[in-house]
Amino acid sequence: MVTSDPVQFAPARSVPPSTASASQRRQTTDDLDTLLAVFPPALRAALDCPERRDNLVEVVLDLGRRPEARYRDRSEYISEDCVTREELQYCCDRVGTFSSDNRAGIERTLHRISAIRNRDGDAIGLTCRIGRAVFGTINMIDDLVQRGQSILLLGRPGVGKTTALREIARVLADDCGKRVVVVDTSNEIAGDGDIPHPAIGRARRMQVARPELQHKVMIEAVENHMPEVVVIDEIGTELEALAARTIAERGVQLVGTAHGNRLENLIKNPTLSDLVGGIQAVTLGDDEARRRGSQKTVLERKAPPTFAIAVEMFERQRWVVHEDVADTIDRLLRGTNPEQQIRSTDADGRFSVTYEKPEPSMMAAAGASTKVESLTRQKGWRASGRMSPIPMSSTRGERGDFDRLLDQSWQQVEPNTSGEKVRTPGPNGEDWPVYVYPYGIGRSQLEQVLEVMKLPIALTKDLEGADAVLALRSQVKNHSKLRQVAKTHQLPIHVVKSNTIPQITRALQRLLNLDDAVDVVPDMQLFASSGDDDELEALEEARLAVEQIVIPEGQPVELLPRSPKVRKLQHELAEHYRLKSDSFGEEPNRRLRIYPA
Repeated sequence: MVTSDPVQFAPARSVPPSTASASQRRQTTDDLDTLLAVFPPALRAALDCPERRDNLVEVVLDLGRRPEARYRDRSEYISEDCVTREELQYCCDRVGTFSSDNRAGIERTLHRISAIRNRDGDAIGLTCRIGRAVFGTINMIDDLVQRGQSILLLGRPGVGKTTALREIARVLADDCGKRVVVVDTSNEIAGDGDIPHPAIGRARRMQVARPELQHKVMIEAVENHMPEVVVIDEIGTELEALAARTIAERGVQLVGTAHGNRLENLIKNPTLSDLVGGIQAVTLGDDEARRRGSQKTVLERKAPPTFAIAVEMFERQRWVVHEDVADTIDRLLRGTNPEQQIRSTDADGRFSVTYEKPEPSMMAAAGASTKVESLTRQKGWRASGRMSPIPMSSTRGERGDFDRLLDQSWQQVEPNTSGEKVRTPGPNGEDWPVYVYPYGIGRSQLEQVLEVMKLPIALTKDLEGADAVLALRSQVKNHSKLRQVAKTHQLPIHVVKSNTIPQITRALQRLLNLDDAVDVVPDMQLFASSGDDDELEALEEARLAVEQIVIPEGQPVELLPRSPKVRKLQHELAEHYRLKSDSFGEEPNRRLRIYPA
């Protein structure tokens, strides 16, 4: 966490500290004696310590290991003797029935016992988690709860998401008088048994027979019992995310928790991204991309979020609130962070709201663990214009404008041609430099090759004073005028297959009779299976990256997300340049990275 910089309260934005009396502040009910009765007498006596009861979080019993008690601030062994099978069976006999997810409870309590089983199905480990009903834990977001908007709670395990969910259900049912239905998959919200725990107040509880049926029970709750609020814990599958959207679109307030510490975790999670509206790749027009100052393919939110409000629970007394999830997601996808609203509680139960500078976004942070950066940040080679398109040697598209420009440049006279060409003898007596008349070849590429290779070649616009013509193969084939003029002046024509640096380099070396010519890279249409525009565009992108960044700059380049078929073509293109490439990321954002030699 980056060091925060609290903003001073402004009258319109500050929230006064809570003035609740001590009796109205947090009250805890844990029924710990009921859980201790489950353990064998020796372990029960070691755990029943008045000074430590309030801080006990869970008890871990593993076969052949010493029993362990875990507190909020530490863990310690409670016996020198190892746990036996008899002790584990003693505990299992005194709790409820274990469901298919290996969870059980104790009737009319909130405690949860989870089993670890061997291949034969025998319990070889137990995790006994203390469940507490804490009243007053949602004072920090009480105003948000009563708005009637759907709320999503995020946080690591053990931070108090289920406790807050239980309190929200009670407040909405008792204080707000709403019809609340709790979908309790593992009986963790309202306790084990047929009678729900008093901690949820007047809210009704629907149990789930098997965890994989949770999404069906969610829909059943709305269709059969007319709730105004549905409370659900641990939304973790795509079906549950779709059921949550269905409930929210029917006008029912939804309060739930999901796996993940922050909203950015949901953005990168294809299973749960629908909770925040879903993410899709969008291709912008040239004008819009220029206006945004970004690349043409960007990530955008697909639909309105299922949850209008999100709460990131970093600590039990420190929560980050996003009152407008849609705006937050849009900002994150564009590489910027909104100001963080921090709600915290002190030891006396008084809470306050501050606004802090945001942390660096995981979507825009550098490093291999956050490669979505190349799709979201408005920086890099493409955005800076250093990867400008080069005309392809393809026969598709309109050629009239290109041909007209060539004809206009025909037979242009060099500005300083009054005297003879200046030449010096080469190592074998040849006349250097060789004056070349380019026809249809990109001048910028020619000048770049000449500068890098230090070739004794001079470019000229005077055809009569040229020693040779360098032209695109398509131009020589389709323009008889060029062949006639070259024949009249007795000039050799050297053909370039495509307007690429390797092709131009090979042609110039061949023109000078050099033997160290580089390998020729085939034309793009030879890679594309059927001249598909998307494939040609992807191959052109890879070619530009190789010729303008990877080879001259010696830097790796990440390309845009493509389908597996197109990525295979890009891999083959990189191999022709004798460069290494690999794919990374998750679909549909999987993309290619090309490395320098």
